Amino acid sequence: MDYTSIKTLGQLKASGYTTQSVKDEIRTNLMSWIREGKSLPGIIGYEDSVIPQLESALLAKHNVLFLGLRGQAKTRIARSITQLMDDQIPVIKGSSLREDPFHPITQESIERAQKLGDDLPIVWQGRHERYGEKLATPDVSIADLIGDLDPIKASNLSVNFDDPRAIHFGLIPRAHRGIFVINELPDLQPRIQVGLFNILQEEDIQIRGFNLRLPLDILFVFTANPEDYTNRGSIVTPLKDRIESQIVTHYPKSIAIGRAITDQEVRLSKEQEKQVHMPDAMKNLIERIAFVARDSEFIDEKSGVSARLTIALRELTIAAAERRALQYQSSHTSCRIQDLYTALPAMLGKVELVYEGEQEGAQAVALKIVSEAIRLEFMEHFDLPNKASADGK
Repeated sequence: MDYTSIKTLGQLKASGYTTQSVKDEIRTNLMSWIREGKSLPGIIGYEDSVIPQLESALLAKHNVLFLGLRGQAKTRIARSITQLMDDQIPVIKGSSLREDPFHPITQESIERAQKLGDDLPIVWQGRHERYGEKLATPDVSIADLIGDLDPIKASNLSVNFDDPRAIHFGLIPRAHRGIFVINELPDLQPRIQVGLFNILQEEDIQIRGFNLRLPLDILFVFTANPEDYTNRGSIVTPLKDRIESQIVTHYPKSIAIGRAITDQEVRLSKEQEKQVHMPDAMKNLIERIAFVARDSEFIDEKSGVSARLTIALRELTIAAAERRALQYQSSHTSCRIQDLYTALPAMLGKVELVYEGEQEGAQAVALKIVSEAIRLEFMEHFDLPNKASADGK
């Protein structure tokens, strides 16, 4: 039934519509997905590892921490969870916190609901409007995330600073009835992390010593890089204890999976798709470069090699072939090994070198990795020349 034509609380009651918490909403829709054999779209390589763990966490109505190296689709997974929310939900018209018409939580909306009764106006919001995201940086403040007293608002409303209506709410309260993601959680200062304790468990907030009971309804998703977690910052223990499920992500486990991810993410122009052909062997070779880099003694294993490397490398290799075709006025061309060497700038900014790698130099390390990847790809198709001669004898 389409409820979106309903404009007042009275009409909503008469329709029989009922609301539920965002975690219950996601759980209900996920149960239907699992029965139908559906999965989160655009997530490749996690079908037997991350996705089952995530689904179990969502069924348990847990907040989630994704722990993994850079370029492992942590944020993409978090954003994809919005697909499990309802298309539209009713909210009190004019509410900055997307409040439930049946259960307003701010003093202002409670008073409006009591005054207007069944005439309380409502509007409908889509699932993508109910997603909030913040990159944790050292300069993020409590005011940014939770809120602060607003003197101008207090003046306009003619209320004292001890009145809840004087509060300007931050990003987290404004994510009420939705999903809120904090990326790179260890980069958040410990005192700011402490400010999240009560929101996660006690359902109240503290702003400049002002205690306010605010039963926020939010699914929290956090992401963290293990390298950042150990070197640049940490997740304070009480906060980590309140995040019920921790899920570890990983890089593609095979060339085929890595290639499928690159196929999905690479962005080519119509001219490139028409003019430039990349053989399957070249596509596999580009994925193999990432695998070799992740095992290289010159590259910091803890930092990782992002999946963005292969995406950028394929795009730049195709662009190099396109440039050659334009120079020689060819209507069609194929990618060659030389184009791959021309595309090395796509690698140089995406790997962190250890001391030995710094001594070798980024360009030299890149050349060694590409050469090793070419050797391994060659062996997938041909016997080594010395082996062939030995067998001949």
